[in-house]
Amino acid sequence: MSCVISSPSTDSGKTTLSLLISCWAFSKGIEIQTFKIGPDYLDQQQMSSIGQPICRNLDIFLSGEEWVRNNFLKHSMKYEFSLIEGAMGLFDGLGATSYSSTANVAKLLDTPIIFIVNARGQVASLLPTLRGFRDFDKGLSIKGIIFNNVNSDRHKSLIREVFKNEDIEILGFLPSDSKITVRKANLGLVSPFDDARKIDVDYFASFAQENLDVFSLIKFLKAPSEKIFNTSFGKNFNIDKNKPIAIAEDRIFHFQYTETKEFLHEMGIPLLSWSIYNNEEIPQEASSLIIPGGFPEKYASHISDSDKSLNSLREFRKKGFIYAECGGMMILGDFIKDENGDNHKMSGILPFKSKKSNLSVGYRYIKGLKDSPIIKKNQSIRGHEFHYWEIESYSSEVDLKKTKHKNKFTSPWEIKSWETEFKNEGWSDKKLHASWIHLHLPSCPEAARNFLEATQNDYSRNS
Repeated sequence: MSCVISSPSTDSGKTTLSLLISCWAFSKGIEIQTFKIGPDYLDQQQMSSIGQPICRNLDIFLSGEEWVRNNFLKHSMKYEFSLIEGAMGLFDGLGATSYSSTANVAKLLDTPIIFIVNARGQVASLLPTLRGFRDFDKGLSIKGIIFNNVNSDRHKSLIREVFKNEDIEILGFLPSDSKITVRKANLGLVSPFDDARKIDVDYFASFAQENLDVFSLIKFLKAPSEKIFNTSFGKNFNIDKNKPIAIAEDRIFHFQYTETKEFLHEMGIPLLSWSIYNNEEIPQEASSLIIPGGFPEKYASHISDSDKSLNSLREFRKKGFIYAECGGMMILGDFIKDENGDNHKMSGILPFKSKKSNLSVGYRYIKGLKDSPIIKKNQSIRGHEFHYWEIESYSSEVDLKKTKHKNKFTSPWEIKSWETEFKNEGWSDKKLHASWIHLHLPSCPEAARNFLEATQNDYSRNS
C-alpha cells in the first residue's frame, strides 16, 4: 500500500511529519524506505540523515511515469514499510497544471494520501478545506488527516466535533514546538551539512509517540506487494574500467541524486571522491569529473583559498571531461561575488562572473543546439533549475581578451519553462559541459548515453 504525505500547501508540515514517523520507526527498530516527490535535494538529505534507508526522489516530469513506478517498486520492496513525502500542495505541478504533482504520483502508484493541515486559527473552516481537496479528484483516496499547530485540548476537541461525521481517520494533533521545526534557508531546508542543530531522533520519536496515532498510521505504511519492475537501460554499454569518474562531494557540493552514483556503479565505472572543502587535488587516475550543485556562494572565500583544489581543476581541464551543474558551474568562472559584494577568485576556466540575483526555479524543456557531451543537436530532454545567482558574461571581445580566455564556448542547448520561450543557456565544447540545469541522468537514456560516451573519450590525446 504505502502512503503519500500531502497537504493543501507548502509549509504545512509534510517534512516534519515524515521525519516524526521515520524517527519513531527508527526508535522501534523499524526500517522505512522513504521517497520525496519532486526534484529535491535538501528534504531528501534530511530524511536520509536519521539512520533510515536513503530517501529517493520520484519525479514524473524529469523521469517519466515508467521510471517513477519502477524505482518506487524496486526500492520499496526491500522493506516492510515505505512512505512518500509530497511536494507543495496536493495538486501543484508543472506551471498551472497538476502534471507531475503529488496527486499525479499518488494516482500513478495507487497509494492512499495522509493529509496534514495547518489548523492554526481554524476549526469549522478545516472541513470545507478537506472536502474541497477530497472531492476535486475522485480518483484520489485521502484516508487520514493530521492537524498541525493544535496547542490546546479545547482546540483538539472542537476539531474532533467538526469531523465526527466524516469518513476519514484523525491520526494525530501536532502542537507547535520549536524543537521539531526544521530550519530553512534560501533554497528550502538547511542542509544537514550546515546545520549545527542535528535532528534529535529520540525527541522526534517521543513527540510522535505522544501526538500521533502511530499504530493506526503504520497500517498505511505497508509496502506494496507488487514486485514487477524493469531496469534494463545500459546493460549493453561498453565501459572502460580504467577510466574512473571523480565526483565533487562535500559540504559545499552535494546536490546530486542518489541514483546517479548507483547508475554509474552499475555501469561498471569506478567512482572517486573529491573534496574542494578539504582542498584536495582531483585524483590523478580520474578521466572525467562531475561537479554537482551546492552552495559555492556560501563558501566562496574558502574555495578561493583552496589553491590546491583550484590548480588541480585547471590542470584537469587540459586532459579530462568536466560536467558541472548549477553551483558546480559557478566555480568554473572567474569570480563569485558574495552577498556582501566581495569578489572571490575561482578557477577561471569559463569567461564569466556570478552574482546574487532573483530566484530562478522550475522545470525546463531542453532542446539541443549542437552535438555536445550531454546532448545532440535537436535532441529533446528535460531538466530542472533552482538558483538565486546569475552569470555576468563579458560583454565584448576587449573584455574577453583581458581575461586571457582563449576557448570559444557556445551554448549546448536552448531551454524554456512552462510559460516562456526558448533561450540559449550553458557553456560547452568537446570536453566540457556546464549549465544551470540539473539533470536526472539515470532516467534520461539520451543524456545518459551521451554522458557515458563522453567519459570514455581519451581527451588527453586531443588536448
